[in-house]
Amino acid sequence: MSTIRMKRTTLGVIGLTAAAALSLTGCKNGNEEAGPAQSGSPAAQPSQSSEQPGTPAAPSAGASAGTSGGADGAAPGGAPAGAAKPGQTFKIGEAATVPFTYGSDTKGTIALTVTAVEQGQAADLDALKLGDKVKGMVPYYIRYTVKNVGTTNLEFASVGHIKGLLPDGSEAQGVSVIGKFEKCKDDSLPSGFTGGKTQTNCAIALAPSAQTKVVGAEYWGDPYNNLNDSKSLYWK
Repeated sequence: MSTIRMKRTTLGVIGLTAAAALSLTGCKNGNEEAGPAQSGSPAAQPSQSSEQPGTPAAPSAGASAGTSGGADGAAPGGAPAGAAKPGQTFKIGEAATVPFTYGSDTKGTIALTVTAVEQGQAADLDALKLGDKVKGMVPYYIRYTVKNVGTTNLEFASVGHIKGLLPDGSEAQGVSVIGKFEKCKDDSLPSGFTGGKTQTNCAIALAPSAQTKVVGAEYWGDPYNNLNDSKSLYWK
Protein backbone atom coordinates (compact mmCIF):
# COMPACT_ATOMS: atom_id res chain seq x y z
CA MET A 1 0.00 0.00 0.00
CA SER A 2 1.30 3.46 -0.86
CA THR A 3 2.03 6.15 1.68
CA ILE A 4 2.72 9.79 0.92
CA ARG A 5 5.19 11.36 3.29
CA MET A 6 6.50 14.88 3.62
CA LYS A 7 9.36 16.34 5.63
CA ARG A 8 8.88 17.02 9.28
CA THR A 9 6.30 19.70 8.71
CA THR A 10 2.62 19.02 9.13
CA LEU A 11 1.63 16.24 6.74
CA GLY A 12 -1.54 14.91 5.27
CA VAL A 13 -2.60 12.32 2.76
CA ILE A 14 -6.21 11.99 1.70
CA GLY A 15 -7.89 8.63 1.54
CA LEU A 16 -7.72 8.09 -2.17
CA THR A 17 -5.13 5.37 -1.64
CA ALA A 18 -4.61 2.78 1.06
CA ALA A 19 -2.22 3.90 3.75
CA ALA A 20 -0.68 0.97 5.65
CA ALA A 21 0.66 1.81 9.11
CA LEU A 22 -0.35 5.45 9.10
CA SER A 23 -4.02 4.77 8.66
CA LEU A 24 -6.46 4.67 11.56
CA THR A 25 -9.34 3.87 9.27
CA GLY A 26 -7.99 2.24 6.17
CA CYS A 27 -6.70 -1.23 7.02
CA LYS A 28 -9.26 -3.80 8.03
CA ASN A 29 -7.03 -6.02 10.12
CA GLY A 30 -8.23 -5.71 13.69
CA ASN A 31 -6.76 -3.33 16.26
CA GLU A 32 -3.11 -3.64 15.26
CA GLU A 33 -2.32 -0.05 14.37
CA ALA A 34 0.68 2.18 14.16
CA GLY A 35 2.57 2.79 17.38
CA PRO A 36 2.07 5.83 19.62
CA ALA A 37 1.98 9.13 17.75
CA GLN A 38 5.34 10.81 17.47
CA SER A 39 6.08 14.26 18.82
CA GLY A 40 6.36 17.35 16.67
CA SER A 41 4.14 18.56 13.88
CA PRO A 42 1.29 16.24 12.97
CA ALA A 43 1.29 14.05 9.92
CA ALA A 44 -2.22 13.48 8.69
CA GLN A 45 -3.54 10.64 6.61
CA PRO A 46 -7.12 10.98 5.37
CA SER A 47 -7.56 7.39 4.37
CA GLN A 48 -9.84 5.00 2.65
CA SER A 49 -8.70 1.51 1.73
CA SER A 50 -9.94 -0.91 -0.87
CA GLU A 51 -10.67 -3.14 2.13
CA GLN A 52 -13.49 -1.28 3.77
CA PRO A 53 -15.95 -2.53 6.35
CA GLY A 54 -19.44 -2.92 4.98
CA THR A 55 -21.14 0.34 4.04
CA PRO A 56 -24.85 0.06 4.81
CA ALA A 57 -27.41 2.09 2.92
CA ALA A 58 -28.59 2.85 6.43
CA PRO A 59 -27.02 1.38 9.57
CA SER A 60 -28.72 -1.96 9.94
CA ALA A 61 -32.35 -1.58 9.07
CA GLY A 62 -34.53 -1.81 12.12
CA ALA A 63 -31.68 -1.34 14.54
CA SER A 64 -32.09 1.15 17.34
CA ALA A 65 -30.30 1.96 20.54
CA GLY A 66 -30.01 -1.16 22.60
CA THR A 67 -31.22 -3.45 19.82
CA SER A 68 -29.28 -5.54 17.37
CA GLY A 69 -29.29 -4.99 13.65
CA GLY A 70 -27.33 -8.19 13.06
CA ALA A 71 -29.11 -11.02 11.32
CA ASP A 72 -28.25 -13.51 14.04
CA GLY A 73 -28.80 -11.06 16.91
CA ALA A 74 -25.82 -12.52 18.75
CA ALA A 75 -22.74 -10.94 20.27
CA PRO A 76 -19.39 -11.90 18.71
CA GLY A 77 -17.98 -15.26 19.73
CA GLY A 78 -16.18 -15.19 23.06
CA ALA A 79 -17.51 -11.73 23.88
CA PRO A 80 -18.18 -10.71 27.49
CA ALA A 81 -21.73 -10.66 28.79
CA GLY A 82 -23.57 -7.59 27.59
CA ALA A 83 -21.23 -7.02 24.65
CA ALA A 84 -22.60 -4.97 21.76
CA LYS A 85 -24.02 -7.05 18.95
CA PRO A 86 -22.83 -6.79 15.36
CA GLY A 87 -24.81 -4.13 13.56
CA GLN A 88 -26.13 -2.53 16.74
CA THR A 89 -26.93 1.18 16.67
CA PHE A 90 -26.56 3.48 19.66
CA LYS A 91 -27.54 7.03 20.38
CA ILE A 92 -24.70 9.53 20.60
CA GLY A 93 -23.75 9.56 24.26
CA GLU A 94 -24.66 5.91 24.80
CA ALA A 95 -21.94 3.40 25.70
CA ALA A 96 -21.26 0.13 23.91
CA THR A 97 -19.48 -2.71 25.70
CA VAL A 98 -16.81 -3.93 23.30
CA PRO A 99 -14.41 -6.90 23.49
CA PHE A 100 -11.07 -5.28 22.70
CA THR A 101 -7.94 -6.82 21.21
CA TYR A 102 -4.66 -5.04 20.57
CA GLY A 103 -1.68 -6.80 19.05
CA SER A 104 -1.27 -10.50 19.63
CA ASP A 105 -1.62 -10.74 23.40
CA THR A 106 -3.65 -7.80 24.78
CA LYS A 107 -7.30 -8.64 25.28
CA GLY A 108 -9.79 -6.81 27.45
CA THR A 109 -13.17 -5.12 27.55
CA ILE A 110 -13.92 -1.46 26.98
CA ALA A 111 -16.97 0.77 27.12
CA LEU A 112 -16.87 2.83 23.94
CA THR A 113 -18.99 5.99 23.75
CA VAL A 114 -19.25 8.46 20.90
CA THR A 115 -20.03 11.65 22.80
CA ALA A 116 -20.23 14.24 20.01
CA VAL A 117 -19.84 14.87 16.29
CA GLU A 118 -18.62 18.46 15.97
CA GLN A 119 -18.28 20.46 12.78
CA GLY A 120 -14.93 22.14 12.24
CA GLN A 121 -13.77 24.72 9.72
CA ALA A 122 -12.24 24.00 6.33
CA ALA A 123 -9.29 26.17 7.38
CA ASP A 124 -8.52 23.67 10.17
CA LEU A 125 -7.09 21.36 7.51
CA ASP A 126 -4.43 23.86 6.46
CA ALA A 127 -2.18 22.66 9.28
CA LEU A 128 -2.24 19.15 7.83
CA LYS A 129 -0.87 20.19 4.43
CA LEU A 130 -3.50 18.27 2.49
CA GLY A 131 -3.75 20.86 -0.25
CA ASP A 132 -6.18 20.37 -3.12
CA LYS A 133 -6.99 16.87 -1.96
CA VAL A 134 -9.41 18.32 0.58
CA LYS A 135 -10.58 21.30 -1.44
CA GLY A 136 -14.22 21.97 -0.59
CA MET A 137 -14.26 19.40 2.23
CA VAL A 138 -15.22 20.18 5.81
CA PRO A 139 -13.69 18.38 8.83
CA TYR A 140 -15.85 16.94 11.58
CA TYR A 141 -14.47 15.86 14.92
CA ILE A 142 -15.85 12.65 16.38
CA ARG A 143 -15.29 12.79 20.14
CA TYR A 144 -15.36 9.45 21.91
CA THR A 145 -14.43 8.02 25.27
CA VAL A 146 -12.76 4.72 26.05
CA LYS A 147 -13.32 3.23 29.51
CA ASN A 148 -11.57 0.10 30.68
CA VAL A 149 -14.35 -2.06 32.13
CA GLY A 150 -12.29 -5.26 32.25
CA THR A 151 -9.41 -6.54 34.33
CA THR A 152 -6.59 -6.22 31.78
CA ASN A 153 -4.18 -3.28 31.83
CA LEU A 154 -4.64 -1.78 28.35
CA GLU A 155 -1.77 0.71 28.61
CA PHE A 156 -0.28 1.94 25.33
CA ALA A 157 -2.99 0.29 23.21
CA SER A 158 -4.63 2.28 20.41
CA VAL A 159 -8.36 2.00 19.84
CA GLY A 160 -9.04 3.85 16.59
CA HIS A 161 -11.30 2.25 13.95
CA ILE A 162 -13.76 5.14 14.27
CA LYS A 163 -15.28 6.55 11.08
CA GLY A 164 -17.83 9.22 10.31
CA LEU A 165 -21.17 8.50 8.66
CA LEU A 166 -22.81 10.66 6.02
CA PRO A 167 -26.59 11.17 5.80
CA ASP A 168 -27.01 8.37 3.24
CA GLY A 169 -25.25 5.90 5.56
CA SER A 170 -21.99 5.83 3.59
CA GLU A 171 -18.64 6.39 5.27
CA ALA A 172 -16.89 9.74 5.35
CA GLN A 173 -13.21 9.82 4.54
CA GLY A 174 -11.05 9.59 7.63
CA VAL A 175 -7.83 11.37 8.51
CA SER A 176 -5.00 9.71 10.38
CA VAL A 177 -2.62 12.06 12.19
CA ILE A 178 0.90 11.29 13.30
CA GLY A 179 1.97 13.83 15.88
CA LYS A 180 -0.29 16.33 17.63
CA PHE A 181 -3.31 18.02 16.09
CA GLU A 182 -4.73 20.08 18.92
CA LYS A 183 -8.23 20.30 17.52
CA CYS A 184 -8.60 16.51 17.53
CA LYS A 185 -6.26 14.50 19.74
CA ASP A 186 -6.14 10.75 19.29
CA ASP A 187 -3.62 9.34 21.72
CA SER A 188 -2.78 5.78 22.66
CA LEU A 189 -4.00 4.74 26.09
CA PRO A 190 -1.71 5.93 28.91
CA SER A 191 0.44 3.90 31.27
CA GLY A 192 -1.55 2.13 33.94
CA PHE A 193 -4.83 2.11 32.01
CA THR A 194 -6.45 -0.37 34.35
CA GLY A 195 -10.08 -1.12 35.19
CA GLY A 196 -12.19 2.00 35.66
CA LYS A 197 -9.81 4.37 33.84
CA THR A 198 -11.24 6.54 31.05
CA GLN A 199 -9.71 8.51 28.19
CA THR A 200 -11.26 10.88 25.67
CA ASN A 201 -10.09 10.62 22.06
CA CYS A 202 -11.05 12.10 18.72
CA ALA A 203 -11.27 10.98 15.10
CA ILE A 204 -11.43 13.24 12.04
CA ALA A 205 -14.05 12.68 9.35
CA LEU A 206 -14.32 14.70 6.14
CA ALA A 207 -17.64 15.80 4.70
CA PRO A 208 -17.33 16.08 0.91
CA SER A 209 -18.83 19.58 0.86
CA ALA A 210 -20.29 22.28 3.07
CA GLN A 211 -23.76 21.07 2.06
CA THR A 212 -23.20 17.55 3.42
CA LYS A 213 -22.85 16.87 7.12
CA VAL A 214 -21.26 14.06 9.06
CA VAL A 215 -24.20 12.85 11.13
CA GLY A 216 -22.92 9.82 12.99
CA ALA A 217 -20.05 7.45 13.64
CA GLU A 218 -19.06 3.84 13.11
CA TYR A 219 -16.72 1.49 15.00
CA TRP A 220 -15.31 -1.36 12.95
CA GLY A 221 -12.54 -2.72 15.14
CA ASP A 222 -12.11 -6.43 15.81
CA PRO A 223 -14.36 -8.46 16.16
CA TYR A 224 -16.82 -6.25 14.30
CA ASN A 225 -14.72 -6.20 11.15
CA ASN A 226 -14.57 -9.89 10.33
CA LEU A 227 -18.22 -10.77 9.93
CA ASN A 228 -20.65 -10.18 7.08
CA ASP A 229 -21.30 -6.71 5.69
CA SER A 230 -23.09 -4.11 7.81
CA LYS A 231 -21.87 -5.58 11.11
CA SER A 232 -20.06 -2.59 12.57
CA LEU A 233 -21.35 -0.60 15.54
CA TYR A 234 -23.07 2.72 14.86
CA TRP A 235 -23.85 5.94 16.71
CA LYS A 236 -26.44 8.40 15.37
